[in-house]
Amino acid sequence: MWTHVLFALLATRSIDTNPLESKPIFDGKTLAGWVTRGGHYDGRAEWTVEDGALVGRQNAKREGGLIYTARPYTEFVLTLECKLDHPFDSGIFLRMAPNGKGAQVTLDYRDGGEIGAIYSDGFLQHNEVGIKLWKPNDWNSMEVRCTGVDMHIQVKLNGSPLVDYVLPKDSVGYAPTGLIGLQVHGERDDPAAHACRFKNIRIVELSPTDTDEFTANASGELALTPWGVACGWKSLFDGKSLAGWEAADGTSGYAVKDGAITLLTQGDSGYLRTTTDYDHFALRVDFKIAEMTNSGLFLRGARVGGDPAWTGCEVQILDDFHWEERTQSTLKPWQFCGSLYGSVAPAKKALKPLGEWNTYAVEYRGSQIATRLNGALLYDVDTRTVTVPEGQNPFEKRSKSGFIGLQRHAPDGIHGDAYAWFKNMWIKPLAAD
Repeated sequence: MWTHVLFALLATRSIDTNPLESKPIFDGKTLAGWVTRGGHYDGRAEWTVEDGALVGRQNAKREGGLIYTARPYTEFVLTLECKLDHPFDSGIFLRMAPNGKGAQVTLDYRDGGEIGAIYSDGFLQHNEVGIKLWKPNDWNSMEVRCTGVDMHIQVKLNGSPLVDYVLPKDSVGYAPTGLIGLQVHGERDDPAAHACRFKNIRIVELSPTDTDEFTANASGELALTPWGVACGWKSLFDGKSLAGWEAADGTSGYAVKDGAITLLTQGDSGYLRTTTDYDHFALRVDFKIAEMTNSGLFLRGARVGGDPAWTGCEVQILDDFHWEERTQSTLKPWQFCGSLYGSVAPAKKALKPLGEWNTYAVEYRGSQIATRLNGALLYDVDTRTVTVPEGQNPFEKRSKSGFIGLQRHAPDGIHGDAYAWFKNMWIKPLAAD
């Protein structure tokens, strides 16, 4: 019977049973939420709002430029409608940052231009046939999907596939997150005669570990698809209460606010832990932190015997941006955010700016642990081979099964009443081998 159920789920797993909900990022009336500085290219184009559309033109000096979202995005689905006068060169820019490259989906509506090429200081992929999908003198609908550490760009134009491009693995110099930009390319003799127009601009933010096992609503809350249920994912947090959790010591320091477990600055408990123990598992957790946060994710913590960072292990959560400067100290490589605390430094720095949601995806099977932060692989190691600080238990002497914990630990002086927030916490059992 289970075989029939599994095949039925496999047959339907590509069907979107809970479509992602998008939210507007252009109000159709003002330029609120948009800026003209902050990317790799800025410029001096003129941007206005006309008849519910975001309109871009060259300035009087024939200069072009970009307008950006005021905040960065990492993984997302962007939808919009676009209309270009002919001839006109425009584009949609992804992950734009002052330092580090992004990528452009070209909207070069000129004789010999390309609709749907991928460009980043040079062509990464040409598209000489994309123009066939373009509707002249009309509004064109676009869907741009940007995912992955090594950017995967997929675009639909008027409902038909236009682009499917993956940045070569470990490409150097690309920003891991950044602004979304719309372009005016300045070169026309009569700047006022031609314009680009964008409207109905909406976005869905994706968690970096989103798969067909989860769907997300407009608030970023995840729910399981039938395939996710079949794969064995279970929620560790119901979004409303601390059911399934307990304070390890003390009685206070935690609350559930706005659908997140909130670590408060005031309280007497050192960490929160699950009431159930786990041995071999896949874990995904969303978190965000305040300035000078020093927290952690405990794995396989022992309920008796001391600090769970050493009876089990800890995946570090730290404000890498300010810690050394504010404390006048130098962090060890295995103390930065994402490290396997005390043993393994993160291979990459992937922490998003403070106040933004991050995603940990951890697989812990036997002695092997792999951790990703916002999609970037930080390490995949056999814990029997790593070193530990003098006087601490080697991993082979640590718990083989234990709780999942959220460390409540930070220095004095954090502004506000909380310093860390957790949501979208899911766990899936794994086979021991």
